[in-house]
Amino acid sequence: MRQVGLFFGTFNPIHIGHLILADHFATRAGLDEVWLVVTPQSPFKNRHSLLDQYLRLDLVHRAVADNPRLRASDIEFKLSAPHYTVHTLVHLQEKFPDSRFSIIMGEDNLVGLTKWKNHEYLLEHHQILVYPRIGQDSAELLNHPSVRMVDAPQIEISSSQIRNLLKSGDSVRYLLPESIHDYVVSEQFYR
Repeated sequence: MRQVGLFFGTFNPIHIGHLILADHFATRAGLDEVWLVVTPQSPFKNRHSLLDQYLRLDLVHRAVADNPRLRASDIEFKLSAPHYTVHTLVHLQEKFPDSRFSIIMGEDNLVGLTKWKNHEYLLEHHQILVYPRIGQDSAELLNHPSVRMVDAPQIEISSSQIRNLLKSGDSVRYLLPESIHDYVVSEQFYR
């Protein structure tokens, strides 16, 4: 069975921190691939600061094009809103029965997992691969048999920080992958 890690996010925009983590999980966590699942609209994010979903997907495609273990996914574009992780996973399991899907998330998201729709189903049927976050109190779910903490780099870069830098005209040269930097700047995304 192919082992696939699902790294969900709005990727608004995708940055080197996302890619470092995705590559780390693809190469060091027993996964064959990591799919970066572009979320059209997160219930936890401000819609007004969101770049169009197809532009964000294009940026993810460009960012992962040279890595055969990473893949951009638009699976949630095809599902009806609201986009609950449990619905996405049920759909993926039906569409790809020869794959086993794990969820990749930061320790900060694990703390709130019990508030997710059908979180019991997620814990029963999928492995949750967790990366540490600086200053995060340990979640009680870390002891759950389906949850595995992975020793991954702790990266303190955020998409909102990058959007603010772009808005003010400051350099983001080493925060965005080379494959999208010039495109983001020349198209004046987030300005």
